[in-house]
Amino acid sequence: MELTAPLFYLDVRYVIDMALLIFALVIEGVALVHCLTQRSDAFPAIGTIPKGAWLAILGVSLLLTLFFFSAVNIFGLIGIAAASVYLLDVRVGLRDLTDGKGFW
Repeated sequence: MELTAPLFYLDVRYVIDMALLIFALVIEGVALVHCLTQRSDAFPAIGTIPKGAWLAILGVSLLLTLFFFSAVNIFGLIGIAAASVYLLDVRVGLRDLTDGKGFW
């Protein structure tokens, strides 16, 4: 019984790490694609940083998450935070600016 516990916890940790990595990649990818499809003049209108800066932040965070292949390091957590801020704040402002019209 004592010999199987270390092997089991490594499997559980691997599954949790993969689930977090997939979650991070999906969130960062959705935020990046949404940012790519928006008009650049709408970003200053809602009082946020320009579209190019958001593209750089989201793109670099996605690349760093892919490069380190982990969402549990500092770059993965920063990427999740940046994508969450974009999706929960900027995306809502862009949607309100366009009266909710559009696919997103």
